[in-house]
Amino acid sequence: MRFGIMAMQIGALIPEGLSPDEMHDYVGSFNHAELVRALNRQGFALVELGGDLSAFMPQTFAPSQIAELLALKAKLGLQYTVHLPLWSVEPSTPQRYVREGSVRAVVDIIKATLPLEPEVYVLHATGALASEFTAMALPPVGRGLILRQFQQAAMQSLQMILSMTGISSRQLAIETVEFPFDLTLEMAEALDLSMCLDVGHVLSGFCGETDLFRILTLSAGRLVEIHLHDADRPKIPGTVVYGRDHRPLGAGDLDLGPFLDAVVATGFDGPVIFELRADEARASLDVVRRTRPGIVSA
Repeated sequence: MRFGIMAMQIGALIPEGLSPDEMHDYVGSFNHAELVRALNRQGFALVELGGDLSAFMPQTFAPSQIAELLALKAKLGLQYTVHLPLWSVEPSTPQRYVREGSVRAVVDIIKATLPLEPEVYVLHATGALASEFTAMALPPVGRGLILRQFQQAAMQSLQMILSMTGISSRQLAIETVEFPFDLTLEMAEALDLSMCLDVGHVLSGFCGETDLFRILTLSAGRLVEIHLHDADRPKIPGTVVYGRDHRPLGAGDLDLGPFLDAVVATGFDGPVIFELRADEARASLDVVRRTRPGIVSA
């Protein structure tokens, strides 16, 4: 299995100990390729680039920095995936103009990174507003109707993204986020999309269904990426545990060995991205090696 790391490393993006002037200069001179190079020095040749960097450091996806990332890919034998923007983005909102702006933000990052030939683009098809309604205590019929509205709006956005970028539907993987899994799977099937299984989100109850192995089985035919981090399961069925995901392996309730066995059994050969700090990712990779020796690709 191929293990990688997210580029959205807060310690590297917002270093401690800088004065306001120093921080201003740091942000203005931030170099995307140097961040990737630093992650590679820590043992990762597979890096998930974060589209949300564009919100605060627009230069990170400028043509000059894309050229540097491309040169680095060739020199070091790197592989890239791209996590498309999610901050301030809501592709599933019923508000048309907000939805269209969200599509534009996503499309801009896809077009900017096409030269890098990423293995997959990962997207939250539903955003913070849909999550809010997913968690809201509503009568079942009303809740179902409202979430279907979010689903239909998300599908309109997904179709626009595919049309405006020209990427194949299977290059776009929608992630298991705080939205019912069955509705997410329906979107993937209707538009022939790929899927990204976020392990911590499922364990925490974000998707409603918390049976990780069932979700793995149902999404296996479309699964192209896994986000791997530990999390706590809800103590009460049907509830959600917030703030206890994105933890190093071994710190939560993930039954790692059987999960890795189940992934291998599906024939999955895509990227497994640690959504963790670099030190946590390295420690988690050691846990994987101890749990299933030989499973980590060289």
